[in-house]
Amino acid sequence: MLKQERQAYILHQVNLHNKVLAVDLCQHINVSNDTIRRDLQELAEKGSIIKVHGGALSNSFHNGNFQPEPIYSHAKKQVIARKAVSLIKDGMFVLTGGGTTISEMARALPLDLTATFISGSLTALLEYAKHPNIDVIAIGDKVSKGSKMSIGPDGVMKVRQFKSDLCFLGINAIDATDGISDNDLDVVQMKRAMIESSKQTVCLTISEKINSRQPIKVCDLKDVDILITELPADHPLLKPYADAGIILI
Repeated sequence: MLKQERQAYILHQVNLHNKVLAVDLCQHINVSNDTIRRDLQELAEKGSIIKVHGGALSNSFHNGNFQPEPIYSHAKKQVIARKAVSLIKDGMFVLTGGGTTISEMARALPLDLTATFISGSLTALLEYAKHPNIDVIAIGDKVSKGSKMSIGPDGVMKVRQFKSDLCFLGINAIDATDGISDNDLDVVQMKRAMIESSKQTVCLTISEKINSRQPIKVCDLKDVDILITELPADHPLLKPYADAGIILI
């Protein structure tokens, strides 16, 4: 693979998953760690990514002012957000993870909605706090710079104090065999606690992440109640997930 092709692949993976690990890129592209390190450095110098120890972060979600660059697949994420909002009713306790799709959902909430939102996502909390009729509960602990989300044992313990009506998770990968997966162990542990603490789990993802895998398993498909994508519910790509008993929206 030529350098231009490698770097285009790397940039796509960063935008798709918000974070990539150098070790995973080496495996997928079949090149040395030194090659990936040079590619990441060049992309960072161009301003295309944010280089961090062991990998890279996306500009579209990670910057100090919380004013994102153009969001990857923004229009699709807005469609997903509108579908997700249709599930939320007055009086609900809603637990949410982080990510750009969750932030779009927060922006799409109707002004007359009265509910309680619980989250450890800094970006989502800022959006919920703007809403006139929403009570906001922040889950506090160490903040992951990669996900801009609270992580750690105190945060997990706080999540387990609740029994929410709905849990909305932005996901990094979903596969009909391997279930939901991610690339950050601390975030995975938080997501597992959120799933356990909710009556229903709703996963939000653009269709590009369907039938993909990340290194760390979050949960099996049986733990997912509803899957929301930008696609129509009867799209052939989604059939294996309908066959697994998941409600598709």
